[in-house]
Amino acid sequence: MVAEAEVVCQRSVHVDVQFFANESSVHEIEDVVTVSPKRLNQVRVSELVPADLSTSQVVDVSLEPPTLQFVPSIRSGSFADIGPRRYMEDEHIRIDDLPAHLGSLFKFPKPSAFYGVFDGHGGPEAAAYIRNNATRLFFEDVNFPQTYEVDNIFLAEVENSLRKAFVLADLALGDDHSVSSSSGTTALTAFIFGRLLLVANAGDCRAVLCRKGEAIDMSQDHRPVYPSERKRVEELGGYIDDGYLNGVLSVSRALGDWDMKNPRGAPSPLIAEPEFRQVVLTEDDEFLIIGCDGIWDVMSSQHAVSLVRRGLRRHDDPEQCARDLVMEALRRNTFDNLTVIIVCFSSLDQGEPSPSRQRRQRCCSLSAEALCSLRNLLDGNSNR
Repeated sequence: MVAEAEVVCQRSVHVDVQFFANESSVHEIEDVVTVSPKRLNQVRVSELVPADLSTSQVVDVSLEPPTLQFVPSIRSGSFADIGPRRYMEDEHIRIDDLPAHLGSLFKFPKPSAFYGVFDGHGGPEAAAYIRNNATRLFFEDVNFPQTYEVDNIFLAEVENSLRKAFVLADLALGDDHSVSSSSGTTALTAFIFGRLLLVANAGDCRAVLCRKGEAIDMSQDHRPVYPSERKRVEELGGYIDDGYLNGVLSVSRALGDWDMKNPRGAPSPLIAEPEFRQVVLTEDDEFLIIGCDGIWDVMSSQHAVSLVRRGLRRHDDPEQCARDLVMEALRRNTFDNLTVIIVCFSSLDQGEPSPSRQRRQRCCSLSAEALCSLRNLLDGNSNR
């Protein structure tokens, strides 16, 4: 039998002891007793922007001294599956290093990243068009703001740029003859600029932030039955039938679907304008899940966060976590295509100890006499 014992002593004494034990004797392999001063608690200063903050409010995203600011360490993984559908209509984009992807002509804070999930309907053309033209649509055509510093002006300019990008992408789908007028797509994009996380959403994909194990929705599903969406739809001449916009579409915001929209320039119940939510990331923020509605139709935001969190503590692999989340949705009999992106903000060794490590720890208070007895016991066994 092999046993490993770790004794963590309170009151500024730390003792690590490792030994092998069999049925009749104990053989020492390492005898290390380390006594160190108690580590001082570190004071963390952080500024959090509420997730439902509107652009009209003043946001200072750089209040902390540089030495105290949390800097995300970005890595991601993704997985997509056709599910029970006959055709795959989902697309996604995943860029962990935006400056490297766009080249030296663009200036962004470090780190900078871009992610998007596009859940198509009425055929794959609309989602594929947005995915294939994402760089042009979201950055080049709208003169995306550039800076090395994140402040309130930059945030407002980014939101204006993204709002314009969604609308122009919608118009481009109507102009492109290779895209059917009955094809459309929802769109959720997530940007990271330094510590700023900004989510823009039109449709029923969802972004969920994990903060110390708690799920925080970073987007609202645009369903026709939601009171705010229903009111807007009905004021513009649309109607809701059994949860469907005009009896046809299960979302109230989408790009494309020009057979359901009024002529260009006229208000329409179905719109492409996104809603925004933003937050300043701190060391409490562990990862972001971005998924299409095939995930959220069969599980809650909190269940998804808990599943991914357990997976990261087992193997620290966001790609595997994305796959596991898709497999869980299939096990729960989802009826849609499935796409998931997991974006991690720190490595496992920067977070909490894994559950298995926590289970091996024993905390106690030992007197000086007890420490001496323990040392004599080990010395006596080693002389046998």
